[in-house]
Amino acid sequence: MNTLRRPVVAGNWKMNGNKALASEMSQAFDNQHFNNVEVIVCPPFPLLTQLSKESVKVGAQNISKFDSGAHTGEVSADILKDAGCEYVIVGHSERRVDNFESNGLVADKVDIALKNGLHPILCIGEPEDVRDAGDLFDFLSAQLNAVVSKVGIDAFAQLTIAYEPIWAIGTGKTASPEQAQEVHGFIRDFLATRNKEVAQKIRILYGGSVKADNATELFSQPDVDGGLIGGASLDPQSFISICRSAAEIA
Repeated sequence: MNTLRRPVVAGNWKMNGNKALASEMSQAFDNQHFNNVEVIVCPPFPLLTQLSKESVKVGAQNISKFDSGAHTGEVSADILKDAGCEYVIVGHSERRVDNFESNGLVADKVDIALKNGLHPILCIGEPEDVRDAGDLFDFLSAQLNAVVSKVGIDAFAQLTIAYEPIWAIGTGKTASPEQAQEVHGFIRDFLATRNKEVAQKIRILYGGSVKADNATELFSQPDVDGGLIGGASLDPQSFISICRSAAEIA
């Protein structure tokens, strides 16, 4: 972790949680002070207003590419901001797979988030067969290029990237610190060929079975600037432990 970049620990609750957990999480963080770590919680839409904005920053798990109108089931940037969101996860692999979100659609969502003052957490990552075939970097380049083509490289100064190898999400498998660093280094180098200053400043998170017992080793890598946390973010004490790991390294 580079101390020039303020680390981020973001919790993605996915389709889990309830009002009781939102209250428990808020209370747990009321007594914590992570001034050198940005802590974000991304619950399901109905729980966005249940989290204390004084305890953590709040993000959504998805955003519509539309501004408003007759789009049943979609949630616009304005609605998210009205609910207190500052961040939004875009392009998570589960949405790319379950909802057939293309690289182009993901780029459109990054664009609308930025235009409406939301900070996108852009997720990229490869399935295991792509890694095994040796096509990892081409696969990631295509995901990144779609967004660069849509919003321009300078706009990356206003977003965060989360690298999540699909084979490590919710499986108990975790990329080794060396594997994570290799990919994070590639992402930063990829961006540096277009804008060195943006590449140096952008925060790149690792996601994929991050837990309290492996967070420190992962966050110690020079190009890993924190984590996008799944299951462990549903346990306030585990999530606090992960945040503490980031704080100790920052």
